[in-house]
Amino acid sequence: MSEAARKLDGETLKSFLSLVKTHTGITMEERKRELLFARLRPRLRALGLESPEAYLEYLHNHSDETQEFVNMVTTNETLFFRTPLIWDYFRNEYLPEWSIKNSDGTLRVWSAASSTGEEAFSIAMTCEEYKMTKPSFRYQISGSDIDTNVLERARSGIFKERNTAEFKKKYPELFEKYFKTLPTGECKALDILFQRMDFSIHNLHTRPSKIGHYDIVFLRNVLIYFTDVDQELVLRNIFQAVKPGGFLIVGESESLARLKTDFTFHKPLIYKKG
Repeated sequence: MSEAARKLDGETLKSFLSLVKTHTGITMEERKRELLFARLRPRLRALGLESPEAYLEYLHNHSDETQEFVNMVTTNETLFFRTPLIWDYFRNEYLPEWSIKNSDGTLRVWSAASSTGEEAFSIAMTCEEYKMTKPSFRYQISGSDIDTNVLERARSGIFKERNTAEFKKKYPELFEKYFKTLPTGECKALDILFQRMDFSIHNLHTRPSKIGHYDIVFLRNVLIYFTDVDQELVLRNIFQAVKPGGFLIVGESESLARLKTDFTFHKPLIYKKG
């Protein structure tokens, strides 16, 4: 343990862990103090504060600092077309079946905990490709996250080269069709992917603003950060947001089998409402 991280101990550590839980729903254990301090340290430096205790006091006295704190302590890891199994299902089964049942409707997709947007843009590309085979197909994608920094990056549609390297390698035709490389080496999504997409801040532990609105929700690699009780709370909120007969897709390390939820198993990683 570093000498600096030792300063984050005792009641101060417990206070920070409590704040993480309160503002994000994430249960962070005391053994994560090194990680927590590493995330807090840049902010301490920026504010000219010499100790975690001083930052804790600053947080209590400056309510506008809460969002900065949330942005620091949340984990943001995402990839384009993560877990091919999911995308094969969405492309080859879900979209054709939904279109048959909803020929005059608009598909509404929620990328919950969307981070920097790779998942939402993967959804958009898949929908655009399907639209080429069925021009009447309409869709709308909503991305949300608790971290305002990643939301801004998602809204920009600009991705660092390392974030698109694997995507370019596996799906070169899609990359050439929907992205352009900037002089900086970064890659920017083309306007066609922005036309039916929006991003907003949302805490999964709070009641969704749109009840019975979404046909399908992608909630991937998020539940693993919560306790079983909190997972069930999040699932109840998601359940409210999904239309009857709608679907939920979770991450490859997640399962609802042991949880109390009204979603029913459909396929591996895929659950249904009703």
